[in-house]
Amino acid sequence: MPSGVAIGRLTEERKAWRKNHPYGFVAKPESLSNGTVNLMVWHCTIPGKAGTDWEGGYYPITLQFNEDYPSKPPVCKFPPGFFHPNVYPSGMVCLSILSESSDWRPAITIKQILVGIQDMLNTPNPASPAQGDACRFLTKDLAGYKQRVQEQGKRYPPIA
Repeated sequence: MPSGVAIGRLTEERKAWRKNHPYGFVAKPESLSNGTVNLMVWHCTIPGKAGTDWEGGYYPITLQFNEDYPSKPPVCKFPPGFFHPNVYPSGMVCLSILSESSDWRPAITIKQILVGIQDMLNTPNPASPAQGDACRFLTKDLAGYKQRVQEQGKRYPPIA
């Protein structure tokens, strides 16, 4: 059972998101079959930043919050097999602001998480690789890396 602190914070996050969120981004709590909302799981979309190889793609990501949120960060996952040096083959994002032992702070908002992940897409950190193939492409075949990124973007077109 989620804590009252987690649910209260996520309720506030939802209100804040509805009032003001970055253009092109989507963040919605999971809708259950009985018509209720599960605030502990959010389905989101991150647009590729304009002027980058990621532009044109709208990348799906799930944020899974735990009962200790906001003391502990959510688990953020792209679909399995997502191509990026800082995304594990499972889809889990490797980013310092999402690490409890590194840069996570309870004041970090869902908006900041999603914008941070958008920034990570175009500025991968090869010093913290989570996916060997993508990291090898980035460091040894930049043209091939850019091509793979652009092909991946075509698999995630805008939602009509």
